[in-house]
Amino acid sequence: MPHTNVVVLVNDALGAGHLGCYGYDRPTSPHIDRLAAEGTLYEQYFCAGLPTQPSFTTLLTGQHPIEHGVVSHGGSHQLPANIPLLPMAFLKTGYATCSVDNLMRERLWFGRGFEYVIDPSQRRILSLGVTCEELNRRAIPWILQHRDEPFFLFIHYWDTHTPYAPPEKYRHLFYEGNPVDPANRSLDEFWKHPFGRLARDTWLRTPAGVVTDAEFVTALYDQEIRHVDDGIGELVQAIDDAGLRENTLIAITGDHGESMTEHGIFYEHHGLYDPVLRIPLILRQPGRVAAGARRGEMLQHHDLAPTLLAAAGIRAPRSMSGLNFWNTATGPEPGPEREEILACESTLQAKWCLRTREHKFILAREADFYGTPLRELYDLGHDPGEKHNLAEVNPELARQMEDRLEAWIARHLELTGRKTDPLIEQGISLRGVLEGAY
Repeated sequence: MPHTNVVVLVNDALGAGHLGCYGYDRPTSPHIDRLAAEGTLYEQYFCAGLPTQPSFTTLLTGQHPIEHGVVSHGGSHQLPANIPLLPMAFLKTGYATCSVDNLMRERLWFGRGFEYVIDPSQRRILSLGVTCEELNRRAIPWILQHRDEPFFLFIHYWDTHTPYAPPEKYRHLFYEGNPVDPANRSLDEFWKHPFGRLARDTWLRTPAGVVTDAEFVTALYDQEIRHVDDGIGELVQAIDDAGLRENTLIAITGDHGESMTEHGIFYEHHGLYDPVLRIPLILRQPGRVAAGARRGEMLQHHDLAPTLLAAAGIRAPRSMSGLNFWNTATGPEPGPEREEILACESTLQAKWCLRTREHKFILAREADFYGTPLRELYDLGHDPGEKHNLAEVNPELARQMEDRLEAWIARHLELTGRKTDPLIEQGISLRGVLEGAY
C-alpha cells in the first residue's frame, strides 16, 4: 500500500453548531460540507480541556489534560519532556513533519517533532490576526515541495477567533439591520465583562458608533467561518491538483467551539457548555474513508492522535490513552466510543464536567466571574440548550454524577502520581483579565 500523508486542519474557536454539515441554517461552510460528503463526519466529538493550549496539548499527546497536566491557557505547568507527541511518531518513521502555526511562541512543546515550523504571524503585531490566506501561501508551496515523500502537515487557522474581522467581501453575508441601533440593548450584559469593555473600545467600535446588536456580532463570526472555509477549499484543491487526493488523509476539526451569547458568555470559549465543548471532526481520504458517513460515537480530542497514526500504519506510543477509532472511518461496523465525556477548564473558570448522552453535570472548584452555580445538572434530551439547572430539582442524580466525577479524578491523580486536582492547584490562570487588568 502506498504511504498515507496526513493533513490536520485545526480551526480556532470553530464550534460544530455553526457548520452547514452539522445542521446550521446559514451557508457558512460549503467547502467543509463538500468534504463531509466525500468523507466521514463525527457528530459527537468533544474537547477534553479548553481553551487553546490545553486543547492543542491534548491533540498532540493523545492524553487527557489530567494526564499531561496542562489544564489552563497561560498556566504555570510545563509539559514533561518525556511525553512523546504525535509529530514525533511521524518523524521517527520517515515522514516530513511541518507545523504552520504560532503556538510555539507561547509554549516550546508545540514545536516538538516538527522538522519544519512555519509562522507567518511573525509579520503581525497581533499574532492571532494571521489569516488563512497568509497560512496557505506558506503551506501550499511546502506541500508541493514534499509531494514525493510521506508528510504530516498541521495547520492552525485563526480566522474564527476574536476579534472577528472578516475581509470586506464577506461583510454583506448573514446580516440585515442597523448594527449600531441605540434602541438595541442585546449587548448590555457584554459591556459588564472586561472582554466586553475591551471589545467596545476596539473591534466593536465602527465609524458609525459602537455596535449594539448581538446578531451583528454572530454574523461576523459566521462570516469568518465562510472566510476560513474558502481557505480550506483552496488548500484541499491544491492537494487534489498535486495528485495527492487518494493518498492524503485530511482531518478537519477545532480546538474548541465558541459561545455567542449562551449562558451570558459573549464571543468567548469558556464554560463547559456544548457550544464550546462540541467541535467538528471530518475525515476525508477517497478510497479509504467512507464517503457521506455520519458516525454517532462519543469521542474526544485525545482519541484523534492514535487514530491518525493507525491510518498511516504507525504504532501509537503507549503513553497515548486515546481511543483508536480508525475502523469507524473505513466501514460501517461499530467502533470504540466513550460512555462518558470528562472535560475541564482552568482559565476563566475552574470547572469539571461529566457528560453522558442523557445528562451533563458541571462542578466548579471556585466561584466564577458570572456567578454561575457551583453545581449544575442538565437533561440534554429535554433541554439541549442547557437552560434549566436541575441540580436542586434532582439532587440524587446530581450526587451520583458528582461521585462518579470525583472518583474518576481521584483515580487518574493516583495513576499520574499527583495528589491535588490540577484545577485546584493552578486555579483560574487569567484572573487578572477578569479583574480588568489588561
